[in-house]
Amino acid sequence: PSVQRACPYCVTMAKPGYVKPAATGMAAGLNKGFIVTRRDLKQKPSYRRGRKGERVGLVREVVREVVGFAPYERRMIELIKIGSASTFKRALKLAKKRLGTHRRGKKKRDEMSEAVAAMRRKA
Repeated sequence: PSVQRACPYCVTMAKPGYVKPAATGMAAGLNKGFIVTRRDLKQKPSYRRGRKGERVGLVREVVREVVGFAPYERRMIELIKIGSASTFKRALKLAKKRLGTHRRGKKKRDEMSEAVAAMRRKA
């Protein structure tokens, strides 16, 4: 059966929840093949690749508290605080420039938006 994987790049062709039909025992046709009993295999450790563990999350949280934000992150926060659509986009452009890819930039912008929201909640 198809397994939902942790990393977005390890995509299977089958839709989630799809179960392969049983073999017919014939040499030709859609479900051709020798009839065998299917075994339920344990998930491979590689499937949890990219998932954040408890310890790692705690360490990153402590480091963020102690060290604070990088200069480019502070600039992004300032842009997000302004709150217009153009500055929101400018924040993404800045993040993309510093981090290398669109996806990383979007993730960082969301992270910084969350930080601004947390600051507003705190104040």
